[in-house]
Amino acid sequence: MGNHTVNHKSMPDLADEKVESEIMDLHKAVYSKFEYEMKYIRPPMGEFSERTLAITNSLGYKTVMWSFAYKDWEEDNQPSQEEAKSKILENVHNGEIMLLHGNSKTNTEILRDIIKEIKSMGYEFKSLDEFEA
Repeated sequence: MGNHTVNHKSMPDLADEKVESEIMDLHKAVYSKFEYEMKYIRPPMGEFSERTLAITNSLGYKTVMWSFAYKDWEEDNQPSQEEAKSKILENVHNGEIMLLHGNSKTNTEILRDIIKEIKSMGYEFKSLDEFEA
């Protein structure tokens, strides 16, 4: 599990102290509840600056971006299952970090099939820790 901040704000728009609190407030809450130390962060909306990267690095985080995403987060504007499957499967590639939003009804309905199809294409799923190894 990785950090995505408490309030999903554009980090370059925030003061240094607010960037740190957005990250560390979530970090502390997750650790308190699950005793899990997060070490990866994906900046909300993919928005970052050299300043915010320096802050996240100083907090012990490694920034991870995605190599595939599609417009799946709008709950009232979901693609059909066929459209979503096609878009996802047409973009599968080695080393892919796929961004899918959990609030997408379509994604939750097709995820099992997508995983099976990608595996049948010869790909494996790995954690970020395994990627770095």
